[in-house]
Amino acid sequence: MALQRVEITYGSPEIGGPFIGALHWDDALTGPRPGVMVAPAFRGRSEFEEARAQELAALGYVGFAIDYYGQGWTTTDATEAHAAKDKLDADRATLAARMLAALEALKSQDLVDAERTAAMGYCFGGKAVLDLAREGVGIGGVASFHGILDRAATAPDMKIVSDVLVMHGWDDPLARPDSVLAFGQEMTERGAKWQLHAYGNTGHAFTNPAAKPGAQPGFGFDVKATARSWRALVDFLAEVLR
Repeated sequence: MALQRVEITYGSPEIGGPFIGALHWDDALTGPRPGVMVAPAFRGRSEFEEARAQELAALGYVGFAIDYYGQGWTTTDATEAHAAKDKLDADRATLAARMLAALEALKSQDLVDAERTAAMGYCFGGKAVLDLAREGVGIGGVASFHGILDRAATAPDMKIVSDVLVMHGWDDPLARPDSVLAFGQEMTERGAKWQLHAYGNTGHAFTNPAAKPGAQPGFGFDVKATARSWRALVDFLAEVLR
């Protein structure tokens, strides 16, 4: 195994680009292979998402840690991150356009089999990959970890052709049971092949070791939910990218 990493620039100024993402792959493998986008949490691309892209590379995929803010912007300051996230959340059409640009950038890579792609995301990145599926694009599947589930008013009313996997902490205050039910109804009405894994006594950010349990109500790292959700993802990718 010889894991490699390179940053690539993609996307147009019309949607806030250029964007800077990081590709990860195993150089010991030959030929095109499936590609998987990793959409970051609201702080922007960080070591956490890069590590997940690296893990995907070790599984034989091309992992692509993407940028949905532009210029590779990221921050460790929560106030700055919330401001950036809120601005983009108020313009979901632009968010969807940026996700489409990232998908096209992934598909254009020589290492990637453009017919076999998927996307996963954390927190706001979970919302971003669900919005990508809502655009009706031809992607094998999308997977959301503790993502926000609400449908954008700008989402087109069309069939969702990708498989959808949601890993959800039942006590997540950012995606309460009513929004979970609304999401399930939306997916069913739009013909999606969808599944939802709900983890009891588990809140938002359950995959993030930096989220200290009890520090904020409804938030906190959970080692078992993290392991279970990753196993679910691995099985999901093997199925939709076969």
